[in-house]
Amino acid sequence: MTATTEAAIVSPELPDDVLAFVARAKADAEHAFAVLRAIGSITANGTVSGVERIPGHELFVTLTYPGPFAVDQSVTPSVVGFDGTVRLGDARAARGFGFQRVLAAHDAITTVVHIHSPYLGAWSQSHRPLPIRYVPVQRDTLAREIPVYIDRRGSQVDFILDRLGEEVAPPAILEANGGATVWGTAGFLATIEYAVLLEEGAQLQLLAESLGGSREYGPGVLTEQWTRFNNGALLPQAKALGLLPEE
Repeated sequence: MTATTEAAIVSPELPDDVLAFVARAKADAEHAFAVLRAIGSITANGTVSGVERIPGHELFVTLTYPGPFAVDQSVTPSVVGFDGTVRLGDARAARGFGFQRVLAAHDAITTVVHIHSPYLGAWSQSHRPLPIRYVPVQRDTLAREIPVYIDRRGSQVDFILDRLGEEVAPPAILEANGGATVWGTAGFLATIEYAVLLEEGAQLQLLAESLGGSREYGPGVLTEQWTRFNNGALLPQAKALGLLPEE
C-alpha cells in the first residue's frame, strides 16, 4: 500500500473484482444522490452516507454525498477492511458511525445508509416512533413501527444491533433530532429506494396528523401485502408470530 496524504491512500493490491465493484458502487451512489436531490428527499444541506459490503471479501466501501456546495458532485469511495484498515481512498474513512459492525454481525445485510430527509427528520424531532401505516413500506417488513434512537450515551450502532436482535426487526431507525438510518439486503440503490418509501410514508403520516391522524389498516390489508409481494415469504412468518389481526 502506498500512502500519499492522510486523505488519499492508494492500494494497487486490491483485486480486480473489488475495483470493479467499487466502480459500480460509485456510479450507483452518484445516481442515487442525484435522484434524492431531484425529488427533494434530502434536506437542503444534504447529509447522506452509507457503507456497502464488497461480496467475497472482508471489505466494505463507503459512499458519501459531497454536499450541495461541492462543484464536483462525483463520489469518492473508500475501501475499508472490517478490521478498520483503509485500503483505498480517504484515510479517515473508518472513523464514521461504525456501520460496518452491522455488516459484520449480519451476513444478509449488504448496505447501511444514514440520511437526513425532511419528513423522517421532522418525525425524529418528536422522539415518537413512526408507525408503519403506508402499504409500500409495510410490504417488505413485518415491523409495525420505526423505533427512535434517543439516548446517545450508547452508540447508534449498538442501538441498531439490539433492534436487529428482536423477534421482529425494523428496517430502519430514526435518529432523534437528526435523520434516519436504513439498512437493506439488496445493495445500495435498493436501500436508497426503500429510504425514499420511508420518507414518503413519513410525509403522508405527517399530513394525516392535520386530519386527525392516520388509522390502522383495514381488514385484509396485511394479508394482501404479505401475500402479493416478496413471493409471499412474509405471510408464513406473520402467521407463526401471530402478527395478523383477527378479522
